[in-house]
Amino acid sequence: MNNINMSFPLERSDVVSMLQHHKISPTRQRVEIAEFLFQRPQHLSADKILDGVTTAGNRVSRATVYNTMGLFASKGVVREVLIDRERVFYDSNTAIHQHLYNIDTGELTDVYDAEVEMVSEPELPDGLKIVNTDVVFRVSAK
Repeated sequence: MNNINMSFPLERSDVVSMLQHHKISPTRQRVEIAEFLFQRPQHLSADKILDGVTTAGNRVSRATVYNTMGLFASKGVVREVLIDRERVFYDSNTAIHQHLYNIDTGELTDVYDAEVEMVSEPELPDGLKIVNTDVVFRVSAK
């Protein structure tokens, strides 16, 4: 499900439908995590998701959040944006876009194709195709 036409925030019934569409069993904890994540387009670490879900009064473990976000990313519910080994963001916007990562502030923002002139795709060996491309521009103050 590409959420380019998704209207935020998602209602609980929409969250359940989205998870079922991606062949994910909508357990209570998965639904609570997805409800928090899909309040608006946002980039969150697993720890921020854990904080938000527990602040909302839900009981969920760190391991459950990490496992759930791994599942959501592998099924295409969210985009996993890897900044480095220490920083991973989960993006509730799965539309095709790139990112700016501000190394001074730690903020990740969306950049759309119209704003970026991309080079052509590389020539690939026979039998291979590009499945996905993630571009993160790392920026800092001058």
